[in-house]
Amino acid sequence: MIDVLIVLGALTLLIAGAYRGYSVILLAPAAAMLAVLLIDPSTVPAVFSGLFMEKLVGFVKLYFPVFMLGAVFGKLIEISGFSSSLVATAMRIMGANRSMPAIVLVCALLTYGGVSLFVVVFAAYPFAAEMFRRADIPKRLIPGTIAVGAYTFTMDSLPGSPQIQNIIPTTFFGTTAWAAPLLGICGSLFILVAGLLYLERARRRALAAGEGYGSGHRNEPAAPETVVAHPLSALAPLLVVAGVNFALSRVIPTFYPAIIETRLPGLDHPISTNIRAEAAVWAVEGALLAGILTVLVLAFGRIARRFADEASGAIAGALLASLNTASEYGFGAVIAALPGFAAIRAGLSAVPNPLLNEAVTITALAGVTGSASGGLSIALGAMAGDFLAAANAAGISPEVLHRVASMASGGMDTLPHNGAVITLLTVTGLTHRQSYRDILALTGIKTLAVAVVILVYYLTGWN
Repeated sequence: MIDVLIVLGALTLLIAGAYRGYSVILLAPAAAMLAVLLIDPSTVPAVFSGLFMEKLVGFVKLYFPVFMLGAVFGKLIEISGFSSSLVATAMRIMGANRSMPAIVLVCALLTYGGVSLFVVVFAAYPFAAEMFRRADIPKRLIPGTIAVGAYTFTMDSLPGSPQIQNIIPTTFFGTTAWAAPLLGICGSLFILVAGLLYLERARRRALAAGEGYGSGHRNEPAAPETVVAHPLSALAPLLVVAGVNFALSRVIPTFYPAIIETRLPGLDHPISTNIRAEAAVWAVEGALLAGILTVLVLAFGRIARRFADEASGAIAGALLASLNTASEYGFGAVIAALPGFAAIRAGLSAVPNPLLNEAVTITALAGVTGSASGGLSIALGAMAGDFLAAANAAGISPEVLHRVASMASGGMDTLPHNGAVITLLTVTGLTHRQSYRDILALTGIKTLAVAVVILVYYLTGWN
């Protein structure tokens, strides 16, 4: 019992510190080492160097290029005027009466096209505020609207998404970003339809109550800049990322052998690379590179002067984001090695269905850490082998495991201490009290969507 309390105490310390604004990069190793100290003080240095740091570095090695390229691509989409062009086009085509679907559509296009969801918030907010003001829709509904487009189905459900939540499972299950496409599409449609229906219901209730956009808000944006990019030019880089990602996901595993032995004259031993673990990451990296080159070709004149400064800022942000998640990954590896976690794992194994077991474990850890990628990394780092063994025994393919894991990570992660939620509310100048109710409703929809996908799988056998 004491061992379990130590594990829960470390998790509580991580949650409480993150909620109060302390850096996870500092908190995660401190909480993990405190737990080890209470178990066996003599092992603290060895566990820190040999387990925590090994896992942290391994995560950065695998995923930092994805974070970095995604951040640079998103920044170029922003400063080229492509994101504002897409929003303005959606405004013109759909009209003020469809402000909510228009913002959802643009946010979905940007995130599915490879733009970081944090970048999407900054890019979409000025236009969302303008559209909501014109349509006299309460400003408090903006965070929920952006969240439907950026934080839900295009993040982890829609097959081929280049977001990190859809990439992490590939290295554990040997899948690609396009795993279980039919299930992913079913889950995406459920989330999109349910999300739009919820937003429309909230809008109608506000209208009936006589509530409009309001006044005296904080962080009101200036009028959006004049759009100079043609919408087809703006859409092209996003299509390039999706197309190249799809092509490379299929070409790389067939072009290379399962294991590559690379020999260089200056090395006394070959570099061994497992293509099964790397193929999906390479595909996304190649797709983002292609997207960056496309933006440079189409809008070089508009971004040339700002490229160096803006790219440096984007890379710094990517480094911070990747280290945050890597620290949580290292934390999870340490916690998984403690005696108390064995008891927790045994309790979780009481859920007999392998897909439900995986979904409950991952969404619980994502909720606890306040991070989809962090909870996903912790769960798969500790229990991917167990999930695979149970799935193989039940005749379930790794692709289905991938899709359920990815979607489950985005279920309960949007609790109040989630970094993306805090960023969204800060940028829009709103508070948890004003707008979190709508985000919480979407959290429930996403969590329910995982159950829907599992049910569809058992009814149809679709992958």
